[in-house]
Formats: sequence, C-alpha cells, structure tokens
Amino acid sequence: MATIDDAANPPRRTQRQRSADEPVTPDDPGQEPAFLDLAALQRRAQQQLPADVYDYYAGGSGAETTLAESTAAWRAWRLRPRVLRGVDAVQLGTTLLGTAVATPIGVAPWAYQGMAHPDGERGTARGAAATGALMTVSTSANTSVEDAAAVSPPGPRWFQLYALHSPAYTDELARRAGRAGYTALVLTVDLPVLGRRLRDLRNDFALPAGLLLANHPPVQGTQPPLQAVLTPSWTHRDIERFAELSGLPVVVKGVLRGDDAADCVAAGASAVWVSTHGGRQVDPAVASADALPEVVAAVGDDAEVYADGGIRGGSDVVTALALGARAVFVGRPTAWGLATGGADGVARVLAGLTEELAHTMALCGLDDVRAVPRDTVVRTSRRLP
Repeated sequence: MATIDDAANPPRRTQRQRSADEPVTPDDPGQEPAFLDLAALQRRAQQQLPADVYDYYAGGSGAETTLAESTAAWRAWRLRPRVLRGVDAVQLGTTLLGTAVATPIGVAPWAYQGMAHPDGERGTARGAAATGALMTVSTSANTSVEDAAAVSPPGPRWFQLYALHSPAYTDELARRAGRAGYTALVLTVDLPVLGRRLRDLRNDFALPAGLLLANHPPVQGTQPPLQAVLTPSWTHRDIERFAELSGLPVVVKGVLRGDDAADCVAAGASAVWVSTHGGRQVDPAVASADALPEVVAAVGDDAEVYADGGIRGGSDVVTALALGARAVFVGRPTAWGLATGGADGVARVLAGLTEELAHTMALCGLDDVRAVPRDTVVRTSRRLP
C-alpha cells in the first residue's frame, strides 16, 4: 500500500473514521500509523498498470515543466516553528463551505478511475469516507453521479462539472448533482482547449474497452470523444447560472491569477481553487504554490481558497495553510493508492498524509489547521530540482 516495504514496518491498527471535531495527539493520530513513501507507491502502481494507463495518470502537457516544478514550488518555502506552545493535541477537523471534514486534505477530481481498479470511483469514495476526507467526483467518471454518491459509508462529497458537448445535458448534470446530495459544484474552467499531452499522443491513448463515461451523453450511440469536456464558451455569467441550476455553492477550479479570482468571486463563486490541472494544460504555467499568495490576497475574506498540484507531504499542507488555503486536494497519490490497494489504498494515502500533517503541526507548535499563521513560512531562494 502506501508504505515502504511492509516487512520493514510494524503491524498497523485497524483504520477507523474520525469525526471532524476530534483532536489528534501528535504521537498517536488515531489513524493507521504509516510511513508514507509516495515515490515507492507510484513505482508499485507503475508496475501494475498498463503503460498507457500509467502514462495517462502520471503525465503532463508540453515539456512537463509545470508537472516537474509543482512539488518543488512548495519546498521553496521554509517552516518557522514556534516553541513552548504546549501543543499536546492537534485539531485537524475543519469545514469546507459549511461541510464538516476530518482533515483539510481532500481528493481532487480525476477521470477514468475504473482504469486504476475495478471499484473505480466507488473505491475512492469508500477510502475517502474512511478517513473523513472530502472527495470531488469527476464528470469524466466511470461511475454515474448518483452511484458515486450512494456509496456506503457516506462521506462528504462535491461534484466537478465540465462543459459537455450537449449544453442541455450539462445543465441537467448540474441539477442531478444537487438532487444526489453533493454539497458543492466545482466548475473546472482551465480547458478552453485540451493541453498537448505528448505521452497520450505517443500511446494513442483511448479509454479501455468496457469502461463507460457514465456521466457523458452518447454520441450517435457510441462513446463520446475523450476531449468532449472543453469549456471555451463559459463566462463569468455561468457561475451564477450553475449555482441556480444545482442549488449548490459553486467552486471555480483552475484559477492561477488574483484578478481572475476576484472576478469569479464578484460573479458569485463561493470559493476558488488554485490549480494547474495537474500540469496537464498550459505549460509552463506558474505553479500552484507560487500563485496561491496572490489569489488569497485578491479574495481576502470574501471566499474560501483551496489549492492542489504537487502536494506530497504534511509539510506541503502546512505551507499551503499558512499561505491562506482553507484546504488542499491531491489527485495522483490517490490514483496510486487505488491502483495498488483499492479503497484501503486510498485510505492509507489520505491517513498517511494527514498523520504527516499532524506531526508537522506539532513540530511547529501549531494546534489547529484552521489557524496556521502566515508567518509560519518564509520564502527561500533555494528550490529543489
């Protein structure tokens, strides 16, 4: 699963779900204790997945500069720990647009999860629910919006929306998300055209036979094209329109500029999500860690701000929280967890990252993820390769 050699690690306790308001003692976070080695987990997933499927999940666009720089950008900040703060427990629970979560680390939307594991989005949903983490279900899922929401035990969930080739179908999908019990609608807005994903072009990537795009309408009785999710016609007016259609608060995902963030909030967005789409769209783009401070400054207290892109450890999460993010989201780590261990693999990844977060918080003299001061981090001129 999400650990180095299992033989080198002691037995682990059975995992349990945590309530959002339960404090965590730094040495015993109440989750399955684990040393999270995401690089080893990724290698294991690569060995198990077909080469074109692995490349689809792992790859970026262009020269993959943004992809390569994403984690290094978080590591360009340094922690400034506080001492003698009496931290004997860390509060990890928070709220995202009013929804209680047990960890500020959520699951970013990622497509075609049925390629990683037969359980697909259902497995990811169960793994997220086991740790009290929020899952964002993709429009390009192999599981319908309703079936992904019906997984037991239930967990906090949002639905991510693309502009499908049928505007009427897209509108109805937003309504379905509201009826199915999702608590926010996430508009992904950074796909006016599809990024040049050279690995997919070299592999002539196509969805494996037998897997359906469960939330896409068929085209003349056949599978819709994979690129039928582009958003060139959307404008700021669509934020309020989709909020009305779904009855849900709207999160705008794919924002990398402060002025764009302010415009989205003025148009009715309840939150903005700083994201490079996993380094899969414009390349080279500014990394999320570099864009986040500008977006937070532009939005102020008018909306919540989230971030994804290159989050690979608890220290990255602390940095994002210090820079003003309310929460962070991870995609590829959960893909590797699902591929290697199904729902349990996803839970192991999320629990491991959350444990690292609690540990780093304690080391920094911080006791609440909702109150990480900006002066917890300082920029350094050094950047890891």
